[in-house]
Amino acid sequence: MSDTHETHAIIRYTADVIAVTDDGRVLLIKRGWDPYEGHWAIPDGHVDEGETGLQAAVRELEEETGVRVAEDELRLAGVWDQPDRDPRGRYVTVTYLTTVPADTQAIAGDDARDACWWPLTALPQPLAFDHADILATVLPPTS
Repeated sequence: MSDTHETHAIIRYTADVIAVTDDGRVLLIKRGWDPYEGHWAIPDGHVDEGETGLQAAVRELEEETGVRVAEDELRLAGVWDQPDRDPRGRYVTVTYLTTVPADTQAIAGDDARDACWWPLTALPQPLAFDHADILATVLPPTS
């Protein structure tokens, strides 16, 4: 009888929110912590024990930017699970998309240094993690 050992990765579960205005801007936060401290990123965070990814997305968006949306205002945009997408280890993120009025105010909170609405045609570079790829997939350029 052979002895087999399976190796399983520790996977952390996060939720991202792509909030866009009806006039074509996207909400980004400036990270106040490593990794990617000082880089712009999509609002995101860990899913806490006892909550769904959708609940975490609503909570993280409000904590980091002050923007409040209801769960039914978010729609699933995709799942990103590339093994090397985060230097801290294996992270799987569920990304949601919401559209808000152009006059929606955002104020940095939680661990964000800043929160700002950026034109989709003039995003800061480089973005943290794989957020440029996520935005390009979810919000492809219009011609």
